[in-house]
Amino acid sequence: MFRLIKNVKVFRAGAWRDSQILLAGPSIALLDDALTLTIPGLAETDGQGMYAVPGYVDRHVHITGGGGEGGFSNEVAPLRVEALVRAGVTTVVGLLGTDGTVRSVESLCAKAMSLEEEGISARFLTGSYDYPPPTVTGSVKRDILLLPGCIGTKIAIADHRSSCLQDWELARLAADTWQAGILKGRPAFVHLHVGRGKTGLAPVFHVLEKSDLPITAFHPTHLWNQREDAVRFAAMGGWADFTTTADPEESAGQMLWALTHCPKEHVTFSTDANGSMPVWNEKKEMIGISACRCTNLHETVRALVRLGMLPLEEAIRPCTCNAAAALTLPRKGALCAGADADILLLDEKLSIQSVFARGREMLRMGELTFTPKFSR
Repeated sequence: MFRLIKNVKVFRAGAWRDSQILLAGPSIALLDDALTLTIPGLAETDGQGMYAVPGYVDRHVHITGGGGEGGFSNEVAPLRVEALVRAGVTTVVGLLGTDGTVRSVESLCAKAMSLEEEGISARFLTGSYDYPPPTVTGSVKRDILLLPGCIGTKIAIADHRSSCLQDWELARLAADTWQAGILKGRPAFVHLHVGRGKTGLAPVFHVLEKSDLPITAFHPTHLWNQREDAVRFAAMGGWADFTTTADPEESAGQMLWALTHCPKEHVTFSTDANGSMPVWNEKKEMIGISACRCTNLHETVRALVRLGMLPLEEAIRPCTCNAAAALTLPRKGALCAGADADILLLDEKLSIQSVFARGREMLRMGELTFTPKFSR
């Protein structure tokens, strides 16, 4: 199926230019100032007055639901595809959190495949906060090699909820993950939940110093918790992921700090969507809990632009082209011929009006174009 998106502005050659985009099935076939086409049955979308940007790549989402701290009633429900669509997220990486016992990698894998069936591009990470990590096949290496969509493993450090793994255990986990990526023919990595604990990224720096593993074997997140270590890690060539918050202005300020203090091409934003956000006192007692939202990504981008911190083309980079590069997804995060047709149309107020995921129109003028399953 062919579709022409016309009368939109696309950032090309250093400026926002009036453009037309031809979609051919799941891909972008052509993008230019104007296209003269004779294609029978060509569908058209008029994006008059709108900006076309790549769909967001959210690399840290609890697609099966996070939480469990404070009791089973605190578990967050699984994420529905329509929530991702309305948030402009067309590529998602699912993972487990604190609970790797009741929540399973099997259900995570199944949820990622279900999102793929519903139109969203989905990958996932084996493991959880636990060490040894929970797996499907009995080993991290086999999970990464044999499970469709598995691109690495998850572990927690510098957190009182972590398994307090030793540096040699982290090195072994990273070595198994890295080797699995070599065998699979695409890089695999250890995704590190980084808490506010005493060690920070010290275990990672120690493993890098004492082993031959590359820095790209480690992808730490929640790095607002460890800002000095984040700056050092990014300066060494690592990917530094920062988590957006529910307060757009606060979040924008934090993200601007990250882009100012770290090499901006190595900074990514993610949401921790559907993950629990427990509040702890000084005794590590939980005194409150909430859940992160996938809308935080776009609201942070809007705030960065609205507050004059960054132009739109710079504000979207950490959750489009940078995130795609970090995950080695060359067809994601950009609008160009040959890329996946993951496209957001934003109005003058930068509200999301339309969403295309792999060429399929999923949101039109703010309304879903499909009926979510089990919604009636």
